[in-house]
Amino acid sequence: MTACPTGIAHTYMAAEKLTQAAQSLGHEIKVETQGSIGAENVLSDNDVREADAVIIAADKDVDRERFAGKRVLAVGVAEGIRHPEELIERARRAPVHVGGGAAPERAAGGKERSIGYKALMNGVSYMIPFVVVGGLLIAISLALGGHPTPEGLKIPPGSFWADLNNIGTIGFTLMVPILSGYIAYAIGDRPALVPGMIGGWIATHGELYGMKDAGAGFIGGIATGFLAGYLVVWIKKVKVPRFVQPIMPIIVIPIVAASALGLFFIYVLGRPISWVFTHLTDWLGQMTGTSAIVLGALLGLMIAFDMGGPVNKTAFLFGSGLIASGNQTVMGMCAAAIPVMPLGQGLATLIRRRLYTDQERETGMASLFMGLFGISEGAIPFAAARPAQVIPANMLGGAVAGAIAGMAGVSDAVPHGGPIVAVLGAVGGVPLFFVAVAAGAVVTALATVTLVDVSERRKVRAAAALAVRAAEPALVGVGAAVGTAPAATTGAGAESEPESEPASRAEADRRAEAGTRSEAGAGSEADASAGSPAAPEAPEADGVPEVLSGHLTARTVRTGLAAAGKEAAIREMAELAAAGGRVTDVAELVRVALAREEQGTTGLGEEIAVPHAKTDAVTAPVVAFARSAEGIDWGSPDGTPAKLVFLIAVPQAAAGDEHLRILALLSRKLMDTDFRARLQTATDEAAVLRVLGEIQ
Repeated sequence: MTACPTGIAHTYMAAEKLTQAAQSLGHEIKVETQGSIGAENVLSDNDVREADAVIIAADKDVDRERFAGKRVLAVGVAEGIRHPEELIERARRAPVHVGGGAAPERAAGGKERSIGYKALMNGVSYMIPFVVVGGLLIAISLALGGHPTPEGLKIPPGSFWADLNNIGTIGFTLMVPILSGYIAYAIGDRPALVPGMIGGWIATHGELYGMKDAGAGFIGGIATGFLAGYLVVWIKKVKVPRFVQPIMPIIVIPIVAASALGLFFIYVLGRPISWVFTHLTDWLGQMTGTSAIVLGALLGLMIAFDMGGPVNKTAFLFGSGLIASGNQTVMGMCAAAIPVMPLGQGLATLIRRRLYTDQERETGMASLFMGLFGISEGAIPFAAARPAQVIPANMLGGAVAGAIAGMAGVSDAVPHGGPIVAVLGAVGGVPLFFVAVAAGAVVTALATVTLVDVSERRKVRAAAALAVRAAEPALVGVGAAVGTAPAATTGAGAESEPESEPASRAEADRRAEAGTRSEAGAGSEADASAGSPAAPEAPEADGVPEVLSGHLTARTVRTGLAAAGKEAAIREMAELAAAGGRVTDVAELVRVALAREEQGTTGLGEEIAVPHAKTDAVTAPVVAFARSAEGIDWGSPDGTPAKLVFLIAVPQAAAGDEHLRILALLSRKLMDTDFRARLQTATDEAAVLRVLGEIQ
C-alpha cells in the first residue's frame, strides 16, 4: 500500500517502483494506492489472506487492522521509491502485525512520520473547519450587530445577529474537543474518540476544576488527546475473557478511558492550572505601578501564549477588571495584543506561501479576517501544528504590540480587542493603537516564517545526512540520481520528489552510448529503441497521433526547447500548449504555472519536470511535452537538470480527477528507465508520440 500526504506523484511512483522490483525478483505483487483520487487497486480480503507479507509505504495514517496476522513493514513513501528491492526482502522477515493498535516494524532510515506528529496533524485538520466557521460567524455578527458597552461588544438579545453569534459560539465550543478527540482517534482508533472529545471538553470548561472564568484551552486539549489515545492503547493490551472482547471497543474501553481521563484532569491536572491562574492574577495586580512599557510587553506575551487558555485569560481578565476602576490603559495594552496572532499568522501565509499547504493558506485568509475582529483563536490551528515555531513568534509580536500601546498610553473602554473596537469608538489613541497592532503582526509574521524556514532546513539537512551515509555512490549517466535525500517540506502545498536508486554502470554506459549515436545521427529511430519492447501505436484523430486521451497531440510536442531557465521554459511550454487550440490566455497560464512553482518545485528528479496549472485560461485539459538537450535547472531534489518537461494545464472545473489522473499516469510510466531512455532518443515528434503512446 502506498500513500503520501498530497496523494499525487509519490503515491504512484512508489507503487510503480515496488511493482517493478517485485517482478524483477520473481514475486507476485498487488499495490493499493491511496491517492487524492481515492483508493485504487484496492486489496481485497482474499489478497490479504494469500499475501506472504505487506509493505506500507506511506506518510499518512492508513488502516492497518485488516493486516492483522500478516508480516507488516511500515516505512515512509520515499523508501518505496528509493529501495523497493530492499523493502521486499525486509518485509519477508518483518514481525507479524497483531492488530489492536500495535505498530508494525519500521525500516531503518524510512523516515516515517512519528505517531505523535501524525496524531497532532490529524486533530488539527479536523479542527480547522470549526475554527473557521465559528470565528467567521462570530466576526460577522459582531461587525454588523455589535455595539460597544462597558461589558464589551454586545449584540441585542433575540436579534438575528444574536442567533448567528450563537451558532458561531457553538463552533468555537466544539473546536478543542474535536482537536482532542481526533488526536486520540489517530493513536487509539475509534475507542479513543469519545474519551478524547470528553477530555477536550473538560479542558475548556474550567468551572469543572475550580477555574470559573477560564479553562486549559487548546494546549489542555492537545494534552487530553494524547492522554486519551495512549490510555486506550494501554487498555487494549489488557487480556480479558473471550465473552467480554466483543463489547470492549464500544462499551468497556470508552467508559473506562473517559472516566479515568476526566477524573484525572479534574482532580490532578486541573488544580495546578487553577493555582497558576490565581497566582498570575495576584502577581499582575502587584505590577500596576511598573513601567507601562514593561507591563504592556508582559501582558502581550501572556495574551499571545495560549490564545484562550489560562495564561491568556489571566491577562485579559486583569485588564478588563481594571476598566471599572477607571484604568483603561491596561485593557488598551491587551486590546492591541489580542489581534496580533491571527493577523500575523495570516500574513505569514502570504509572505512565504511555499511553507504552507493549500488548506493552511485558506485558513490564513480566515485568520486575517478573524484578527480584524479581535478573535485570537484564529491562530490556534497554526500554533497546534507548529507550536515550537508559532508560539514564540506569537509571543514576540504580542509583546511588541503591548509595549507600544503601553508607551503610547492607548486606552480601551470595553473588554474586547482588535481593530473592531477602535472602529466602534471604544479606543483612545486610535492612530498609535493601529501602529501597535501593525507592528506586532509584522513581527509575528516575519518571526514565524524565519523559524519555520530554519526548522525545515534542519529537517532537510538531517535527512540528507542520513541518506548520504546509507546510499551507494551515485553513478554518472542518464537517469543516475545524486545520493541526496528529498527536500520534504512540511505544511508546503507541493510534495518533494525523492531520488531513485542509481542505475548500474553498465546501464548508464549503454544509455550514454545510445545518446551519443543519436546525437551523431548514426542510427535510425529503430536503432535508438533497439532492445526495447515495441511501442504500441497511439490512437489517431484525423491522421494525427494523440495520447493521454487526446490531451497531448503532435501540435503540443517539441523535440528541442530553446529556453535555458525555468521561467523561460514555462513560457515556451505555455506557447507550445496554445498550439493545441485549447489555451485562451497564454499569459495567465504562465502566471498560474509560475505561482505553482513558488509553492515548491515540480522537478521530480531523474531529469524530469512536470509543471502544472489549474486555470480557466484553458478551455479543456491540455498536455505539452518538450525535451531540453542541455537540461534546465528546475530545483529537483536529486540535483539533475530537467531534460524531459511536461506541462499539464486543466480548467478549474476539471481540476480534480482529470488533473490527478494525468499526473498519476505520467508518474507511473516515467519511473521506467527504459521508457525515459527511448523518449530521450526518439528522433522526431512522431517518434516521441509513439513512445508516449505507451502511457495507458
